[in-house]
Amino acid sequence: MNARQVLEKVKNGQWSVDEAEAYFRREPFEDLGYAKIDSHRKIRSGAAEVVFCSGKADEYLLQLFKRIYEEEGQVLGTRASLQQAELIKTILPEAVYDPLSRILKVEKAGKIRQGLVAVCTAGTADIPVAEEAAQTAEFLGSNVVRIFDVGVSGLHRLLARLDQIQDTNCIVAVAGMEGALASVIGGLVDKPVLAVPTSVGYGASFHGVSALLTMINSCANGVATLNIDNGFGAGYMASQINLAICK
Repeated sequence: MNARQVLEKVKNGQWSVDEAEAYFRREPFEDLGYAKIDSHRKIRSGAAEVVFCSGKADEYLLQLFKRIYEEEGQVLGTRASLQQAELIKTILPEAVYDPLSRILKVEKAGKIRQGLVAVCTAGTADIPVAEEAAQTAEFLGSNVVRIFDVGVSGLHRLLARLDQIQDTNCIVAVAGMEGALASVIGGLVDKPVLAVPTSVGYGASFHGVSALLTMINSCANGVATLNIDNGFGAGYMASQINLAICK
């Protein structure tokens, strides 16, 4: 809960002043021994802690999902495996898993989304990273339009969707190979462009380093570059930008 929700509970008589005071006096994290859940992150930054699932022991993953869900009523996990999804569903049967993006989530029903973020890909092989970005932004409360397979090898495909791209608050450009898509979009819009290089490509792409260097060295204004395959980071930042504009 954020501070406003606590105060609303006091106002509505659901909590006493003493209960509210006890809540605010809690440590800003819950120490589980192997992990410290940052229970005040939503108060500070606007969004609760997200679980990076890859590499986590089953018992740790179960408890992290359970505790965050109990606190927030929803929980987002990234880079989850099918086995981890099946594990989480034993305690949270409403959990939804997308094997393409590897997003694992329990989301509040009836969530209101605001504004608009465009998530674009150069090719279809970039879609897993793009979906991680899109679903992260949606989970955080942003509307998302997906515009896939509009890379520079067929520029007419991008231009056919340009009006729709320009009518957003932020654009995520996801591309492997030479990574030129972000620069092209950056030169056509007056909105911030978040460039995400992917590890898609042949030998000299160096598992995304080639696209990363292209995006970092973009001559287009308003382009910011994230790490290779970091769809989550792009979706989170895009949602922050979008929701700040919507305020």
